[in-house]
Amino acid sequence: MGGGISKENPEVRLRAFRAIDEPQTCALFIEGHTHVLTNIGVTKVSYSKNEWVNNPAAFVIVVESLDGQRIFGGARVHVSGGTEPLPIEQATCAMDKNIYNLVWKYAQYGTGELCGLWNSREIAGYGVGSIFLIRAAVAIAHQIGLQSLFALCAPYTVKPVAAVGMELEASIGNGGTFYYPKLDLIATTMLLKDVPVLSKAQQEDRDAIIRVRENLNTVRIEELRGKKITIHYQTLIPNLDKWDLNETIANAEKNRQKPRVEHKDWDFI
Repeated sequence: MGGGISKENPEVRLRAFRAIDEPQTCALFIEGHTHVLTNIGVTKVSYSKNEWVNNPAAFVIVVESLDGQRIFGGARVHVSGGTEPLPIEQATCAMDKNIYNLVWKYAQYGTGELCGLWNSREIAGYGVGSIFLIRAAVAIAHQIGLQSLFALCAPYTVKPVAAVGMELEASIGNGGTFYYPKLDLIATTMLLKDVPVLSKAQQEDRDAIIRVRENLNTVRIEELRGKKITIHYQTLIPNLDKWDLNETIANAEKNRQKPRVEHKDWDFI
């Protein structure tokens, strides 16, 4: 099968789109993410119904081969006020219902969540899953108008999300942590409070995010620990003329009045 990565000159495309615009790509995303979760022992992934594929407030980033035949990793940004609660609300509400008020505090001004971060072994070591996808997610959060961004992090993603300006949100759970998605794994609640400004971000990460924001479609050679990879950024989201953040915020307010249904989603990052 085509669409592999050259070990000598690795080259991929990092592309952003609205979930409802590309159902087939979303299916490939789910397949790859499920495989990664299974490999770390999270076997109940079937519990998640992947309703985000029909959520007009879900945005997807994929790392794919240049011919589009393979997906090597991805992440999502969900906006509060879509057709389902944020994944962090779904994941933690049974343990701490205060998550709803916390999200609403920021949802009034436009908030979302970085979730579903994964990468395959083929691109491991290049920083695509741990650094470049996270930076790209923060860049598109600005593009869709968000002021803040949540994340429910596995231990190995706390450091890279802190680098882009996220801080521990200690007001929920056990000082911001939960045993999730199973009892021997700890998930940490992180929050970026100023998506437009990135005041807490490390300078290198802030500069990289600003470069993506200012030139959403570009080709760049990225380097991490002596390993180089060429990334074709296509982060200008198509069909944004059909996106209305104010309408989504209004829907978030309406959703606050509805009865809460507790269920789980395996979407920590």
